[in-house]
Formats: sequence, C-alpha cells, structure tokens
Amino acid sequence: MKKSLLAVALLGAFAGVAQAQTAVQIYGNIDAGMVKRTDQTLNIGKRAANTLGFKGTEDLGNGLKALFQIEIRYEPDTGTTENNGRPLFQGQSRVGLQGDFGMVRLGRGLTPFQEVVGSFEPWHGLPTPAGFYTDISVAGFNSAPLDTNTSGGSPNNNRISNAIFYNSPVANGFQVNASWASKEATGGAVAGIGAGATSYAANSEASANPFSVAATYNNGPAAAMLAYERNAVESKVWSIAGSIAATPELKLMTTYTRQDQEHTNTLRPKTKAWLLGATYAVGPGKMLAGYGRKHIDNTASTKQYSLGYEYNLSKRTYLYVDASRKKDIVNATTGNLAGTPTVNHYDVGVNHSF
Repeated sequence: MKKSLLAVALLGAFAGVAQAQTAVQIYGNIDAGMVKRTDQTLNIGKRAANTLGFKGTEDLGNGLKALFQIEIRYEPDTGTTENNGRPLFQGQSRVGLQGDFGMVRLGRGLTPFQEVVGSFEPWHGLPTPAGFYTDISVAGFNSAPLDTNTSGGSPNNNRISNAIFYNSPVANGFQVNASWASKEATGGAVAGIGAGATSYAANSEASANPFSVAATYNNGPAAAMLAYERNAVESKVWSIAGSIAATPELKLMTTYTRQDQEHTNTLRPKTKAWLLGATYAVGPGKMLAGYGRKHIDNTASTKQYSLGYEYNLSKRTYLYVDASRKKDIVNATTGNLAGTPTVNHYDVGVNHSF
C-alpha cells in the first residue's frame, strides 16, 4: 500500500514537471448560418473558416523554445474536411524554434502576404463573399497555383507547402515575416493564356522557388503593411495597406494591391484592386462597411459594396448578419463578364470560438 502511494506521488511529481516544460493547447471555432445569393437557393453555410487545431511549445532553456501547430479545416453542415478533398491539415502543419532571433518554422501555412493583408479589411480577412479578402484584398492572386486535389475538392490558393517561414522579433512596432518554398511538384496544372504564355502540365515542377515577404507596423492607433510575393509560376503581387483608430469606436482602413501574371497570361497580365473600409463599435456590437474595386487588364471593373453587423453574446460567441452586392463580375479566363455578372449575397449566423 505504501509503495503504491509512493508510486502515485512520484508519478504526479513527474507529470507536474512535464506540464511545466511542455504546453499543448486545443483550439478552434465553429461558424454556421443561413446563406442566400443570387444564383443559389437558400442553404446552410459559413461566414468564417471552421477550424480544429493543436499547438504547443516546449521550453528548451536559455530563451529557446520548440513549437508546433497543426490545424484541420472542416465544413460545419456536413462534418467533412474543407471542400471535401483538401488535405487533413489544410490550415497548417508546422514545427520550429523560437528565441531571441525570432521564429523559424518548417511545413505548410499561410504565406506572409496572405497572413497579414486580411487585417486591413473590415471582415477580418474571413473568406466570406461579403468580405473583401479573397477577391479584392489579394486581387485574386493565387499563392499555390500548382496545388490540386484528386478527391473533388477545390485547390488551395493562399497557403504553401514544402516551405520555411521566418518571423522576426517585434521592434518598436515593426516586424518582418518571410517564407521560401521548394520547387517540388504538387500535382496541379496551369494553362497559359495568350501568345507566348507559359503552360504547366499536371505534376510539373515549379519554374521558380516561391517566396513571400511582408513588413508590418502596429503601434497605438495606427497600423500599416507592405508586402511582395512571387509564386511557383512566376506571377507576382505587391500590396500596401494601412488602418487607423480615428476614435475608440471608429476604425478606418484601406488596401491597394497589384498583380502581374505576364509569365502565364499575356492577354490580361495586370490586375489592380483597392478598397476602403470601416468598423464602428456600438455597445456590444460592431458595424462593418466597405467599398472595393478590381480591374483586370482589358476588362470591366468589378465593384463591391458590403455592410455587416456583429453582436457579441460573450468573448467567444457572436451573431452576425451581412449584405453584399458585387457588380460587373469578370471571368478571369475569358475576360468576359461572368454568366451572372451581378451577385447579391446575404447571410445570418453564429460564430463560437473555443
């Protein structure tokens, strides 16, 4: 009996030491609502990407830490992985070290450009059609054009695999983030558009090492960003953005982005996009508003108007409602107006974080 009690006591002591050295967190969110748009029937959908993640750190001593993070993306209405075919750890899968030098990670994740540009639009960089991140903030740029999925899902466009990521320490509000990826084939294909454009067959190796770099400033009421990225098929994008808290309730923001696809599209190589947005806190809620435009060479300019409202039930749960109209939508492949050139989008739902 005494030996058993001693064993339990020792086990508890060792468990306490292990817990002090290693910290693992389970986190995520679930977002679901009713969605209606011009060319679709009413359906159960989402406003935000739904995630389930695991992240942890281990103290290695002398200010050095080991860290990891893996993140699943899933559909709330069916329970399947995101878009029914993307990788299990679609969100990210990275491991690395952190110290006085900053943070270095290896694996898969958002590029620095994609990670920071969403902070300068009213919908927090959420992938909802009511927001501006997917189409306007990034000007339709694809960070992983050679990615594909063989199970019927849509390919990824804002994360890269087989990459190394670096985040510098923050100094007086300034930080630099960068990533570089190998040329490994990831299964996809890209068809060139126009005379002299380069095409990539399925399972082609990249013609250039993808890289991305972003410099950010965040100090007090003001924030700013400058970013540049080149993908695996040599398309390039640069963006500049800023925001300011004009009052404790009112935040104003703007983004300008320019994309160059001259390597794979000689007919319409340039895309320019910009947006103006604002959020205004009212009691436990917040109003969201924005206007943006995107212009692809030799096509009509696409215009988007959006309004939204979020009501916080707690620190982890909020209700939302959005209304958005996008006019003169262009088919990026043909350059012509899309079959449904004007689309209205409405949603109402609930988001819970854990």
